[in-house]
Amino acid sequence: QVKLVESGGGSVQAGGSLRLSCAASGYTAYAAWFRQAPGKEREGVAAIYTGSGSTTYTDSVKGRFTISRDNAKSTLYLQMNSLKPEDTAMYYCAADTLVLGTRLSPAKYQYWGQGTQVTVAS
Repeated sequence: QVKLVESGGGSVQAGGSLRLSCAASGYTAYAAWFRQAPGKEREGVAAIYTGSGSTTYTDSVKGRFTISRDNAKSTLYLQMNSLKPEDTAMYYCAADTLVLGTRLSPAKYQYWGQGTQVTVAS
């Protein structure tokens, strides 16, 4: 069992930046960030395979968000720049020991954090 705890959410003006952190109680090779806005399905934002450092992003955040991981600290990060009002959502980190196929599908992950709210004002 891996416990995930997110932090770093908050309120920011459009164009601003936030960095989310996700502290893990153990190591997992695959990790990702998801978000869910009210009334919408949970959406994959960014994923990383720590074995190779391979990353993948949903199109709407490419060039603005960066996922990274500090293995020594067992912490996952999401640097979010040029934030837009449409980025407003609850953000969750997720992890698993093996993810086959698309790494932005929430069904692929068994470990989840409790979420951290990000609100972007226009």
